[in-house]
Amino acid sequence: MRVFHCRGYGWTIVNFTATFDYPQLDQLTATEVLAPQSQYLITQQPEQTESLSFLSYNTKLLAGGWRFLTYFGRDSMISLLLLQPVLSEGQEGAIEAVISAVLERVNRSDGSVCHEETIGDYATYLNQQAGIDSTAPQYDYKMIDSDYYLPVVVKNYFVDTATGQNRSSAFFATNASVNPANVGLTYSDLALITAEKIMNTSGPFASPGGQTRDNLIHLKDGQVVGQWRDSTYGIGDGRIPYDVNTALVPAALRAISALSNTGFFPQHPDWNSTAAAYSQVWEDATLSFFEVTIPVAEAQSLVEQYVQASNFSGPANTTNLTSDVTFHGLALDGNDNQSLVRVMNTDDCFRHFLLNTTNQAQLTAFVNQTATHILQTFPLGLSTSVGMLISNPAYGGDPVYAANWTTSAYHGTVVWSWPLAMMAAGLERQLGRCNASMTPPDFCADGQVYGNVRAAYNHLWDLIQANAAQLTQEVWSWVYTDDGFQYVPLGSLPPPPGMSPTESDVIQLWSLTFLAVTRNENLS
Repeated sequence: MRVFHCRGYGWTIVNFTATFDYPQLDQLTATEVLAPQSQYLITQQPEQTESLSFLSYNTKLLAGGWRFLTYFGRDSMISLLLLQPVLSEGQEGAIEAVISAVLERVNRSDGSVCHEETIGDYATYLNQQAGIDSTAPQYDYKMIDSDYYLPVVVKNYFVDTATGQNRSSAFFATNASVNPANVGLTYSDLALITAEKIMNTSGPFASPGGQTRDNLIHLKDGQVVGQWRDSTYGIGDGRIPYDVNTALVPAALRAISALSNTGFFPQHPDWNSTAAAYSQVWEDATLSFFEVTIPVAEAQSLVEQYVQASNFSGPANTTNLTSDVTFHGLALDGNDNQSLVRVMNTDDCFRHFLLNTTNQAQLTAFVNQTATHILQTFPLGLSTSVGMLISNPAYGGDPVYAANWTTSAYHGTVVWSWPLAMMAAGLERQLGRCNASMTPPDFCADGQVYGNVRAAYNHLWDLIQANAAQLTQEVWSWVYTDDGFQYVPLGSLPPPPGMSPTESDVIQLWSLTFLAVTRNENLS
């Protein structure tokens, strides 16, 4: 209904009715999307739970609004990984909605997980442009990271929860019905196809003597994006992403092993041991490809050069650097003959959150490295008063770094909400291993390292709580003034050359993850 005022004739009420012939989705109410033990969130955090309900349906969860108001595989599964403790289980529940949506859209020809779908009249239009008279959806399979989340979310629910164990047989017997290309396949068939792809592509690196750069997982041919930093400057045109190779592949392999142990994939009875062996190699042998170590004097010089090149108006604080700087770069084989994209980043969080690695010397160095980055203020590290930055290009040593990773770039020197949540949850997981009944990792007995990690966890939570007003946004930025780092919306800054302005959604699925990720006061 709309009301118009016609000059000289008073008010006129006009009723409009719009109709369409696409089936309406069944939305989950806040009560339905949340687990019984999490119903208190409806009154405690009404805006966030209302937003979660708005994006949740019994056949899929949508990524955001106004932009991204449709299925996105990566967004759905990262959100599930972080939100699972508060989401509803069982048939018609939120968890099964996510997993079924992913399986429905798997590419049956090669096992790729769908990144994004095109539906409705726009799909019809694109089909017509291709000379096809059809209203069928179209599916985007360009991303490589989405494949590896699928076994993890399947294992976390169908192996690790009682409801999932009871629902497994009925769920995986379901016949696919969304993607016309998958008619005739069950969810079990589609899960197997993706698992076979992961086993086949990870095998060469895991083989004796196979730990080479060529055997790492690369972006697909012809694509410049393939993981969550999917913008022009996201991983510096790198071809071999850090997060995929050092965390997502081994996590997927661990999950396939666990699934095989409980009767999944009977066509491959050896996978319980083979996938575990593959994972061990990927866990232990991938970090070194991405490692950057810079002597302290060189690191100080690089930061000072970056401050000048980027026109950063804050202090460089290079005298605070008293030891060599170590981090793991965003990708290998980057733009302008960059063998390794030397950008400090938050993607350590995937390894902390998804894996319990066992190479003790490597683990101790890695958790300590992450903690140091969180505790050091930008441009030395990742910390600012507006949150933890996802990228720090100060150690790149090439003008392209200051030019491409900026405060106005979508994946530049900006803050994203869900990496804050995953890093917090990941550090808590690693610290929690120190109190486990099994043998704790060596870093737990190293007072300096353990103290560093615990200090980083609390510093990160201090930043999260200080920026609570921004957490439901997807991404935000900052300017530096006399008062220090000041929050600004990303869309308020001029975009990088050749790019359009980017603004945060009003609501974003993976920015609602603090409904489940909370501070562990026992670690304070």
